[in-house]
Amino acid sequence: MQAATSRESYRIAGDRLDAYVRGAEPSAVAATADELLSVADLIRREPRLRRALADPARSGADRAALLTGILSGKVGADALDLSTTLVAGRWSAPSELLDGAERLGVAALLAAADKAGDLGEVEDELFRFGQVVAGQAALSNALSDPAAPVEQRATLAGELLTGKARPVTVRLVEVALGGFGGRSFVGALTRLVELAADRRDRQVAYVTVAAPLGEEEERRLGASLSAIYGREVSVKQSVDPEVLGGVSVRVGSDLYDGTVLRRLNETRNALAKR
Repeated sequence: MQAATSRESYRIAGDRLDAYVRGAEPSAVAATADELLSVADLIRREPRLRRALADPARSGADRAALLTGILSGKVGADALDLSTTLVAGRWSAPSELLDGAERLGVAALLAAADKAGDLGEVEDELFRFGQVVAGQAALSNALSDPAAPVEQRATLAGELLTGKARPVTVRLVEVALGGFGGRSFVGALTRLVELAADRRDRQVAYVTVAAPLGEEEERRLGASLSAIYGREVSVKQSVDPEVLGGVSVRVGSDLYDGTVLRRLNETRNALAKR
């Protein structure tokens, strides 16, 4: 969990991003997002720079000037302004600055999709791609292999997604392949789905069923969960015949398991104790 000082520094940069997004075109926001992610990549690759930009012994103005000297002429004015705003804040650790830089780039990508009216589709495309990967062991291993260069894995993902997903989705998958927030590829994809839903002020419900829910069944389930959580819920279905029947629902850390498999396991365990 980020320290309070780091959260406040990110909040200030996030507010600056929101102000920029309000007056910019979606394409411009997407271009700025790509530059912000390039800055995050630089901070990841250069540990000495990362430490210097998070050094509490240096003033915020000094740290911003250091980054300006490196980035001037290499990124646009908006990306430079947002990046220097970020590093001018106080960070509890260099790793938290890196997390903030990555998340700011992701937030800009999601904002671009939102302005273009594509955010719901991007959220669904990320989830569906995660389902495709999870269902094919060879593909999952190829994309998750930390020994393989990120660029090589990104090329593979791009070949699979080109013409089937929006450019923002493809870029977010590349971010996930890079280990967004220090997560595994699958964990990073899941987090990106949740951030996309959060920008739409929605909670994600991961639903596992033996056979796909119908449209009306899914709508009713979503409405019931929205009533429980006081917020719109985005239902993400996974089909697993092994659960045999019923529904398992996970929302955040809450798990509601009403599957036939769970009841059978409970009965088996109870009989074993006799």
